[in-house]
Amino acid sequence: MYIQELHGSWIDHPFWKTRFLLTEKKDFLALRSCGIPSLSIDISKGLDVATSAEKAAAIVEENRQEEAEATQDRPDPEAAATPENPPQRAETGRVGMAEEIRKAQALCDHSRQAVIDMFTDVRMGNAINVSGVQDMVEDISASVARNPDALITLARLKTADDYTYMHSVAVCALMIALARQLGLDENQVREAGVAGLLHDTGKMCMPPEVLNKPGKLTDAEFNIMKGHPQAGHDVLVACNELSPGALEVCLHHHEKMDGSGYPARLAGEEISLLAKMGAVCDVYDAITSNRPYKKGWGPADSIHQMAQWCDTHFDRVVFQAFVKSVGIYPVGSLVRLQSERLGVVLEQHEHSLLTPRVKVFFSASSRMAIPQQIVDLSQPGTVDRIVGRESIEHWGFANIEQLWLAVEGK
Repeated sequence: MYIQELHGSWIDHPFWKTRFLLTEKKDFLALRSCGIPSLSIDISKGLDVATSAEKAAAIVEENRQEEAEATQDRPDPEAAATPENPPQRAETGRVGMAEEIRKAQALCDHSRQAVIDMFTDVRMGNAINVSGVQDMVEDISASVARNPDALITLARLKTADDYTYMHSVAVCALMIALARQLGLDENQVREAGVAGLLHDTGKMCMPPEVLNKPGKLTDAEFNIMKGHPQAGHDVLVACNELSPGALEVCLHHHEKMDGSGYPARLAGEEISLLAKMGAVCDVYDAITSNRPYKKGWGPADSIHQMAQWCDTHFDRVVFQAFVKSVGIYPVGSLVRLQSERLGVVLEQHEHSLLTPRVKVFFSASSRMAIPQQIVDLSQPGTVDRIVGRESIEHWGFANIEQLWLAVEGK
């Protein structure tokens, strides 16, 4: 049959396209098991209504051409690997979570100190070492290329005291992953990384008693903090070495699609692509991080909540690309499987948002711990699947991050 439309939210199904000829059994099973309530088919294009071999062949060719046009700029992960056409994994140099996690931890530690030093220079009125920033972005970019889950998830585990510094590292990594998901070239990817690392430079110009206040800000204090984008922009302009994109993100990462943001109340297409990207990455890391006055939300809960803010806060296309880069159930998410087992997401599948590797450790039905087991939901023959996200606080699990930090490559 020819799928004309998948009903329900795009976030409920694993397909990047919504119109295609259904020919593969695995796609049929994916449709049956995902969360969409219904779909529409085009009976004029399905092979079930073909009255002759010639008509069937014509329909297949028409659908093939539509598919080719829709994917003309996309790499084909199913293409046969040859010396001239190596597999995608070899091209990207992607490695497993277990292999990258230790390198990413060392990089987090090094980057934290480098950002502290950089922000100290800003407080003292010294110029930013742009060469050092670019070197840091290169290292972060290389880690994200090897495995985006490792550094992005580690950076999210910042302490409340480290928030200001590690937030910059996290947004840098998120911007790099998002830029690659959007198909930007490597120069643009690096520009996005620099923009992410420097987007909160202006916070170093804010009064320490306001910036570091452990409780909720008053309206007057919040109005002071709303000056940090302009203050940061002024600092970066004085460097005379940074791209317009980095300046744009620093100044406009708090703008919203409906025009209710600050400092310029830009709306819609008045906001640049990089600034739209910065808005999504900044908010995701902010709401998933522990702050002095608020515990962070779970990563899957944050993605779900941010989806409700599309078109008002975020550009929908940019947000959808962001979800594809971190996953519907990002690493560290607590999920419930159809088998009533609870598990924590260990690693994303490169080509499917709904089939990550999960470490199961608890039975929701018996409310008892079970032997830990890693389940790769993408493997053929795996009948279990994710049926929903769960609240870590509701279940009272402590130190759940240790379950995915202790990743075994088996």
